[in-house]
Amino acid sequence: MKTLLNIIWVIFAGFGLWLGYMLAGIICCLLIVTIPFGIASFRIAGYALWPFGREVVESPRSGAFALVGNVIWVIVAGWWLALGHIVTAIPLVISIIGIPMAWANLKLIPVSLMPLGKQIVSSDALLPTYRKAVEA
Repeated sequence: MKTLLNIIWVIFAGFGLWLGYMLAGIICCLLIVTIPFGIASFRIAGYALWPFGREVVESPRSGAFALVGNVIWVIVAGWWLALGHIVTAIPLVISIIGIPMAWANLKLIPVSLMPLGKQIVSSDALLPTYRKAVEA
């Protein structure tokens, strides 16, 4: 079921969002100072292309630099990407059959606004033992 949803997702929303994240990542990598933002954007691009079956969790190693970087990211690129998620979620919700894909699109907004300090993991890996290790 995850594969079918991902294929439908790529056709109706994922490819355009992937392009947006890749463009943001390329622009960020052009400047030396913003390379961490570019890397985060490339990481999220893969998640935006194929989201079903994966989850975003907080990285246990993130700290103050991730917070400062996220504030800068929101100002520079995050709000554009979040707006892209909202714009692509609206027609999916209207189509009724696209509600699961619209929900996945809205689920991407927090990570598009604050990508630093996050990890993308398989949903299968989020067993209770893994959650304890991530929270520790």
